[in-house]
Amino acid sequence: MIFVANVEAVTTTLRASSPSKTKTKAHITDGLRFGRFPITAVQPVIEDGRFPAKALPGEDLVVGATVFREGHDQLGVTAVLLDPKGKERQRVRLAPAPGVRGMGTDRWEGLLTPTAPGAWSFVIEAWHDRYGTWHHNAEVKVEAGIDVELMLAEGAALLAGAADDAGRSAADKRTFRAAAAALADTAKSAEERLGAGFGADVAAAVGRFPIRELVAVSETYPLLVERELAGRGSWYEFFPRSEGAVLDRATGEWTSGTFRTAAKRLDAVAGMGFDVIYLPPIHPIGVQHRKGRNNTLTPGPQDPGSPWAIGAKEGGHDAIHPDLGTFEDFDAFVARAAELGLEVALDLALQAAPDHPWVESHPEWFTTRVDGSIAYAENPPKKYQDIFPLNFDNDPEGLSKEILRIVFLWISHGVKIFRVDNPHTKPVWFWEWLIGKVNKKHPEVVFLAEAFTRPAMMHALGRAGFQQSYTYFTWRNTKAELEEYFTEVSHESPAYFRPNFFVNTPDILTEYLQYGGPAAFRIRAALAATASPLWGVYAGYELYEHVARPGAEEYIDNEKYEYKDRDWDGAAASGHTLAPYITRLNAIRKAHPALGDLQNLTLHHSTDDATIVYSKHKTLPDGSKDTLIIVVNVDPHSARESTVSLDLAALQLDPADTGANGRFRVDDLISGQSWEWGGDNYVRLDAHIEPAHILSIRRQP
Repeated sequence: MIFVANVEAVTTTLRASSPSKTKTKAHITDGLRFGRFPITAVQPVIEDGRFPAKALPGEDLVVGATVFREGHDQLGVTAVLLDPKGKERQRVRLAPAPGVRGMGTDRWEGLLTPTAPGAWSFVIEAWHDRYGTWHHNAEVKVEAGIDVELMLAEGAALLAGAADDAGRSAADKRTFRAAAAALADTAKSAEERLGAGFGADVAAAVGRFPIRELVAVSETYPLLVERELAGRGSWYEFFPRSEGAVLDRATGEWTSGTFRTAAKRLDAVAGMGFDVIYLPPIHPIGVQHRKGRNNTLTPGPQDPGSPWAIGAKEGGHDAIHPDLGTFEDFDAFVARAAELGLEVALDLALQAAPDHPWVESHPEWFTTRVDGSIAYAENPPKKYQDIFPLNFDNDPEGLSKEILRIVFLWISHGVKIFRVDNPHTKPVWFWEWLIGKVNKKHPEVVFLAEAFTRPAMMHALGRAGFQQSYTYFTWRNTKAELEEYFTEVSHESPAYFRPNFFVNTPDILTEYLQYGGPAAFRIRAALAATASPLWGVYAGYELYEHVARPGAEEYIDNEKYEYKDRDWDGAAASGHTLAPYITRLNAIRKAHPALGDLQNLTLHHSTDDATIVYSKHKTLPDGSKDTLIIVVNVDPHSARESTVSLDLAALQLDPADTGANGRFRVDDLISGQSWEWGGDNYVRLDAHIEPAHILSIRRQP
């Protein structure tokens, strides 16, 4: 849980203390690692600032540092947010993080909130808290009758001096002068005089503008604030060739869908509240070693092949499959998506079919084996004979520049989001170079890493520049697994790793979905949509498609290798569709800003080992609070009962919200029901009826 103290007044430049802003004469401590007060373990910082931490406009970022000093005098710690021009935009007094068994940790934490995209930065300031030190000493000594007059005189002098600070408001100056006069008034009792120095008005004035000296300043650390869809949004994936595809049942021949027919499906996608429509590769598909249905090596004449086997005589990554249409058709598709509030994400799959033009023109861009053949892709026991991986070691400059050209080409046609296929099979340096080049010219462009691999590589790709990534969420199904993973992605890695919780993909149909029935689909959607600001589904999820190819965790009759004719209208008419539920989840996400942040997730306790409970809280710019409590039964086969015990401090309840009995009202955003809740609450969730509560705390105006 984060403890946030008063926010100090916002000014336009760093107050006198920053060596980068104020020229000072040489000092004995110059060149030493420690300043007047040690400031260590600053977060969010990636590799000592070599890479910027990630942020979004309006996102509450947890900022912290370990700060301490010698002796017993009081410390103050402040985080200062600087905009891309280096001007101060926010100054937050950090608060001590909770210790264990009464022991302090010297850890200080708070929240900073950048407001717009750009290259922001922040610093941590540590300083001698003169008022806090006097307050502590005076409280102890006056009560004990030790140095009473001396302590009162020191307080009077301290506040009188603070009243002369040019940076203070006239009202605060009057407050300090009045308190100083009262402290010096020997006609009053010691308790009355001390009470004047400890008054709420004095504390408020000090909170607005602390009485500081001996200020130490950390290094300036980078903070890259990217646009909304870099870290918030809901994704929907479909194959344009299937949308509008027609099967002649007499001959068994298919007519491919096109961009024009696929555009008709965009209304339904937008109607469900999605923000991004993601398309698998739209390029010509290779003929050599083309895969048939269900990944067989014996394709029929009507088998369209895998879109990821890119390249044929019609062209490569800079061409469009002729069955889908022309660039004019693609531009019309992008334009229609924009009219509906959707952005188009295009697959960037850096690999080639055996008949890709590159194979002949640039064989050095591939790996040639000792027998003279070009190595195809393998992920044992899987083999992809229809795909040649790229080799960046033979001609790194030539290959990199060609890929950059291709990315710029698609950007010129309105694509601002790229879902990158298997980025972990390419050198990390390449992604740092490519994303850096693209974002320098087009900072609005977003890259999603489809990297289901080892954590070190996934995290390195985030550091290299990927704005978001697929995750292990797909395989985290039990309460214990989910709690561990939610903690990791929300509190351990958010500075460089933004998780996109896809519930399924054309490659991934987990056993949980295969055997969990419709309840499993609702559970996974509810978890993904509320635990991460980013989530996504692959078409067919809303139809509960769950039949796997024997021995695999991917769909039978997989759309990667064939056309898929889905009866959307029939499903809607029969009610056998999850679309209304998905629509409701996306509406809740848009209505509740708390779900748009990643680091504000707090786990709560439940007595049932299949009932997970977490909350998300956000204080809005107008001072109002948005707090959601999510309770999910992750067992898709049964009803579960539990006592839910809440960390009430994490909910940041006001007295007006709880009333005299300490309880508060919650509204279930799924069912529309309302209840009175408190610290401990009975919950029963039947997976076959509704497996999740998404509860909004009802705040008093």
